[in-house]
Amino acid sequence: MSVSRVFALVLGLFFSITSNSQDWPNKVVKFVSPYPPGGSVDPLARLFAAKLSDSLKQQFIVENRTGASGIVGTDYVAKSAPDGYTWVFIFDTHSVHQALNPKLSFDPIKDFAPVMIVGTAPMAITTGAMKPYRNFQDVIAAAKAKPDTVTLGNVGNGSLAHLATIVLNQAAGIKLVPVPYKGGGPLSLDVMGGQVELAMASTAAQAAHVKGGKMRALVLTGDKRSATMPDVPTLAELGIPWQGAYAFWGILAPAGTPKPIIDKLSAELNKAIKQPDVQKTLTETLGMDVLALSPEATGKYLVDAVARWGKVVKDNGITNQ
Repeated sequence: MSVSRVFALVLGLFFSITSNSQDWPNKVVKFVSPYPPGGSVDPLARLFAAKLSDSLKQQFIVENRTGASGIVGTDYVAKSAPDGYTWVFIFDTHSVHQALNPKLSFDPIKDFAPVMIVGTAPMAITTGAMKPYRNFQDVIAAAKAKPDTVTLGNVGNGSLAHLATIVLNQAAGIKLVPVPYKGGGPLSLDVMGGQVELAMASTAAQAAHVKGGKMRALVLTGDKRSATMPDVPTLAELGIPWQGAYAFWGILAPAGTPKPIIDKLSAELNKAIKQPDVQKTLTETLGMDVLALSPEATGKYLVDAVARWGKVVKDNGITNQ
């Protein structure tokens, strides 16, 4: 093939992509939620789908493709056409999929184009109202008096709460026993029922139970106090060497999605986030600290999260079993 022919093909492809980017979206756009309704990812996807359907005059739908802690739906998007019509909403578990599953069918960084980290939320360590712990110092005292007896539930093996428990044990010189649950619902029920001594989950997942008096919040895993639980101290405030640990929510596209389309979606998301009703839903209902990171900053955030939490998984021999 002649050089001029190759150049013509490349030029044609460029103008085709540019044209497609300019008139995007011209058909239904799919937001994939890899987690079932009832958590925080699904309502976030539906919130943005409704707002963008209005602003872009095109239908945005949410499709739940659940299973394997988000892997099934995320894998589907990784293998979808990079044309701007399929996106995935991720949770913090995205940062540990590869470390927990060495044979993972996708790369959490290379197979995606970053779009936005919408927000983060610190995790809270809570206890049932009937338990004797009035503050986290009481927990430390009990754990030191009877090592390996104080249980700390989390939302699943290998979850950030599980990994943060391991880091906390090392930092505080104690031995809290991680207890994995299949989601935040069963965990909250057992904390309130007294079957597990403590729980670690996002403030968003636990705030209503704390406000209702069925749980007592003892300490936060963030770098600063949370507007959701302003009276609860951080681990660092208690003198424990600690780097903040946060749940996070984000949006990704298949790798190779044209940058103009990603930039357009990012701009529309930013417009939506500035609306008062969206701000209220994100901060009050979902308990987020809104970040709305740029695609470039989102890429860096994910690379750092995968490196940090992947190291904890590998250093401590954690598997997905």
